[in-house]
Amino acid sequence: MKITLYVIGKTDNSHIESLTKVYEQRLQHYINFTLEVIPDIKNVKNLSQSQQKTAEGDALFKKLHTSDFLCILDEKGKTFTSEGFASFLQKKMNSGLKNLVFVIGGPYGFSDAMYQRANAKISLSSMTFSHQMVRPFFMEQLYRGYTILNNEPYHHK
Repeated sequence: MKITLYVIGKTDNSHIESLTKVYEQRLQHYINFTLEVIPDIKNVKNLSQSQQKTAEGDALFKKLHTSDFLCILDEKGKTFTSEGFASFLQKKMNSGLKNLVFVIGGPYGFSDAMYQRANAKISLSSMTFSHQMVRPFFMEQLYRGYTILNNEPYHHK
C-alpha cells in the first residue's frame, strides 16, 4: 500500500517544514509515503472563501484516482485513539488497498465536492489547528501508528 498526503500551499515556517521532514524520513522506514504540496491558488484576494475552497478542490481532483481511498482531515471527522488509528491503517493494508490518500485542506477547509468524494473524514482533535500545523501533527500520528503496528517502544500506554 502507498500513502499519499496532499497539502495545500507551502509552509512559510521553517520549524514546521523541518519537523515535517523529520517525520517524512521516519515514515519511509515503514511505508511507501509521499507528501505532495498543491500550490496555493493565485489571486485569492479576488475570491470568496467558497470560490477558494472550490479552486483548491479542483486542484486536488486532478491528482486523485478513482481507486484512491480518500480521507480528509476535518475537525468534524471521526476521532481515533493512537491505537485505533493504527488499527485503521492495518485494516486498509489488509484490504489490499493500493493507495490511501489523506488531504489537509486550505485555511477554509474543503469544498462540498471534496466532502462528497471523501471515503472518510478524520479529526485529530475537536480543536481547530492551522492547516500548516496539522502537517507535523498528522505525520507524527501516522509514524506512531506504524510503530504501534510493529510493536516498537515509541508509543507508551
